[in-house]
Amino acid sequence: MTAATEAAAISRVLIVGAGTMGSGIAQVIAEAGITAILCDVDPGSLERGIDAASAAWDRAVAKGRRGDEEIARFRAHLEPGTLADVAEADLVIEAIVEKLAAKSALFAELSAAARPATIFASNTSSISITALATASGRPDRFLGLHFFNPAPVLPLVEVVRGLETSDETVEDAVAFVATLGKTPVVVRDAPGFVGNRILLPMINEAIFALQEGVASREAIDEVMKLGMAHPIGPLALADLIGLDVCLDILETLQRDFGDDKYRPAGLLRTMVAARKLGRKSGEGFFVY
Repeated sequence: MTAATEAAAISRVLIVGAGTMGSGIAQVIAEAGITAILCDVDPGSLERGIDAASAAWDRAVAKGRRGDEEIARFRAHLEPGTLADVAEADLVIEAIVEKLAAKSALFAELSAAARPATIFASNTSSISITALATASGRPDRFLGLHFFNPAPVLPLVEVVRGLETSDETVEDAVAFVATLGKTPVVVRDAPGFVGNRILLPMINEAIFALQEGVASREAIDEVMKLGMAHPIGPLALADLIGLDVCLDILETLQRDFGDDKYRPAGLLRTMVAARKLGRKSGEGFFVY
């Protein structure tokens, strides 16, 4: 099976969840010349998701990085839709709230209306792919496709293999990711996979350092940028990810590993309780 063959096979992708990740994933797929159908239970969120991709393309034209005809082709491949569009989808990518129950219920609903050959994927940051695959009723055709934020910029996609994911499904997914111009890295299903299992404890430790008064928020981020050559400090990165998402991931890691080294910092819980969630709310560790 070649990447070119698989690119032709996957021609319609349903992306469920029009938030930052869902909108970004839809943008990437549309830019690859594949029909991306974006849907969300909230019409306002769906409109904002479509507008976010459109605004990104407008900025690319304004900066001379893209031409008008090229952008017109991208727009033609991005469509608003509903869950009913799963009936004609070759691939479904879920990007809703980071909660096992919500994702499981969604996959059970979608599976009843999808064709048997349709591949199901979750963009979850940490939840068990095997558990979600079981809920979908098609564990051999289920896997994780973990894009990183911002999806249109970062090249990595973790292709997460569940306990029963078939070799063919992994091959199909790897080929699909390659057609998007991204780099697929196959990993085994485990809490947080590779990226977030390593990243979130670092972010959490930075929050502990701030909580304990070791240094200011600016100083903590500068140490990591200048001393470790990170392009963005851990506190600013937490704001970009969303502090509520960071909390969800850390709670999943702590629960699934049964290890308190993943316990979320009290300051993180306080920030989330105050709805200071980072960039998406206008304020987190920094003000936007």
